[in-house]
Amino acid sequence: MRANSSLLHWRMPAASVLCILLAAGCGKDTPKSAFPETVKKYAQVATLEGMVSDNAGPIKLGTVKAYDEKENVIAETALQGSDHYKIEIPAGTALPIVLTFSRPQGVEKMIAAVVHPNVTKYDITPLSTAIAKKAKALGGYTHGNLLVAAESMGTVPDDNKMTAGFRGDPTKQYGGWH
Repeated sequence: MRANSSLLHWRMPAASVLCILLAAGCGKDTPKSAFPETVKKYAQVATLEGMVSDNAGPIKLGTVKAYDEKENVIAETALQGSDHYKIEIPAGTALPIVLTFSRPQGVEKMIAAVVHPNVTKYDITPLSTAIAKKAKALGGYTHGNLLVAAESMGTVPDDNKMTAGFRGDPTKQYGGWH
């Protein structure tokens, strides 16, 4: 019985000390991202492709560039009468990569963040720009930060903002009866 009570006596202070040490370490050299990840690289040459559009529709004139985290240009291509781009990324390139689109007139750039070596399609739009900027503000271009940013960009129609679910006309929800 005595061994058990002394064991309990030592467990409680140890747990308290552990909590204090963890709390004391907060704010010192913590990773910027809420979701730390390992560095991923392209094992071989990769071709990234997608469409470029803004709120007015497809854009057919401008330049798509791929940048690394240090803002070095990795590759670039020009749109020539098509809103579709293809850009080759060299083998061994570390992720994340930022794809930027800029027009000849110097209008603000649109961007898309690339964090997965197996995904090759990336549309560059105002929404991809908003998601990438929000992820950067959350601590960097990581899968977790991009998920949080994308979830925060979702909208719910005003007709469907009931806590118990949709109560409007079911023939107008999602295109009618299903």
